[in-house]
Amino acid sequence: MNLLTNLFYLPTDEWGDDAVRMTNIGVGTVVIAIVVMIAAALIVYRIQSGSKSFKLTAKQLTFSAMAVAIAVVASRIKMIDMPMGGSVTFFSMLFIVLIGYWYGPFAGIMTGMAYGLLQFVIEPIFYTVPQMLVDYPLAFGALGLAGFFAGKKHGLVLGYIAGVLGRYVFAFFSGVLFFAAYAPEGMGAATYSFLYNGAYLMTEMILTLIVICLPPMAKAMERIRQMATEE
Repeated sequence: MNLLTNLFYLPTDEWGDDAVRMTNIGVGTVVIAIVVMIAAALIVYRIQSGSKSFKLTAKQLTFSAMAVAIAVVASRIKMIDMPMGGSVTFFSMLFIVLIGYWYGPFAGIMTGMAYGLLQFVIEPIFYTVPQMLVDYPLAFGALGLAGFFAGKKHGLVLGYIAGVLGRYVFAFFSGVLFFAAYAPEGMGAATYSFLYNGAYLMTEMILTLIVICLPPMAKAMERIRQMATEE
């Protein structure tokens, strides 16, 4: 019990509901977990790529850290901010997808989960532990599914679609399982979650796909991939 009180406390949210918020000790614990997850992801990438060294290169750390940092900044630039959470951001999901596209699915999923925890640290409030896990590390970790399309024709486009749809699945189930009470009267929880989460995730996906499919941007993305993966 003492451990839990060191990590969490119970406030009331803006809607008057009971919530859980991380303490400073809890936030610090999560930050350590984020660093460990990103390091583990890159170490596994080096093993899978056939490197005899387990040491992370400065290039891998730099590109991964830059992608995560840009994603965080882009996530704070909200073109559309939804009333019950979620937003259309300045292409923030793309930068996490890129890590999977560069370094494969394990690195992408682990770094996506770490990014989800980082988003949680920025606004460390939740309602239940299962809800927190679904909405943050699992939903954002799904963006790393893009790694399964690395090296394939149109891999970035296909990977981005797969990653966003993966996040959409988790957002949908979160809405059904944890936020059904917010569905408008007369509308089922599944329909509400499908439409609500689709409104912001699909909008950002379409806008991002338009941008990355532009020939100059496609060439730039490929050049950055080469720079990120060259030994």
